[in-house]
Amino acid sequence: MLELIFIILLIVYFITRNPELMEKLKKNFQSKETKKRPDVVDMDGSDAVKKNVKMPDLKPLRPIAVVVAVLAVIACIAFSSYYNVNEQENAVVTMFGDVIRTDTAGLHFKLPLIQRVHKVDITTHGTGIGYNVNNDGQSFASDSDGLMITKDFNFINIDFYMEYKVTDPVAYLYNSQEPEQILKNIALASIRSTVINYNVDDAITTGKTQIQSEVKEKITEELKEQNIGLSIVNITVQDAEPPTEEIIQAFKAVETAKQGKDTAVNNANKYKNEQVPAAEAEADRILQNAEASKAARIAEAEGQVARFDAMYQQYRLNPLITKQRMFYETMEDVLPDLKVIITDGTTETMLPLESFSAPAAPAATQEGGQ
Repeated sequence: MLELIFIILLIVYFITRNPELMEKLKKNFQSKETKKRPDVVDMDGSDAVKKNVKMPDLKPLRPIAVVVAVLAVIACIAFSSYYNVNEQENAVVTMFGDVIRTDTAGLHFKLPLIQRVHKVDITTHGTGIGYNVNNDGQSFASDSDGLMITKDFNFINIDFYMEYKVTDPVAYLYNSQEPEQILKNIALASIRSTVINYNVDDAITTGKTQIQSEVKEKITEELKEQNIGLSIVNITVQDAEPPTEEIIQAFKAVETAKQGKDTAVNNANKYKNEQVPAAEAEADRILQNAEASKAARIAEAEGQVARFDAMYQQYRLNPLITKQRMFYETMEDVLPDLKVIITDGTTETMLPLESFSAPAAPAATQEGGQ
């Protein structure tokens, strides 16, 4: 605005300093006044203007115009020699079309009327991919951007929200005309090349996180190659669903079945976690008992071997005495549990045989009764 005022004042100054131009303006002014006032025209029809039609004298305005022009120049120099950059911006300073420097937040100075400042917003911005937002703030799907084809040749509507910011103000201003549109095209290409590697079930349910990660990586690599001054901060899947209501219901049924499967698997794992420790404890108890029985049997066998060795050593010293002692000991162990019958070969005629057993009283009673 100050530059425009300065130019106008310079034009006025040069007009007042040029006599020929002043004379032309005077004649033009008189002709216009004559046309507006036909009563001042001579009777012979000539274009002579009466003395009362005069051109305003601009000579007294020359000093004022000079002073105003000088003040305007000073004001232009004063107000256009510095500029302020806030924390959300970067400023690119150019001179004759060449980039001089890039300034960050703070107060900076420049050459007036020669250097120009282009401020660039470096805050994080967001945009939707696959859906649009109307003037009322309501979002609606965009079939041209959101419709994708999957690995198993199914269609899905998938929406993304992308956050980006300017990281190189110079490249943002001069390397492309529409960097935001280029970024959107790169994002769409990366999304399509990623979704096509997934089945429709994975793209709608469990594969969203992996898809986001791969898309972000592809966009970042492509932005480095394009060098448009933008970088991606984050990209997330907002929604993913089949394109028709029938398919949506079918996918809901599939998802319900998957949830039932997961529930059954979880219950089975719970039962397994409950039973396996008990079985392991029982197996450990059996092993411990077996080890204890094994140790007892070995100890007993070793004891018997030692006893036998001792007896064998005695036997070698006195075989006959040892045999007799072993016979007597064996008889002492065996005879108390046996029924001894001494007969001449006709024992079967002797009744009852039970009378020879140890409990003599019941046998005598029975015999007396007979």
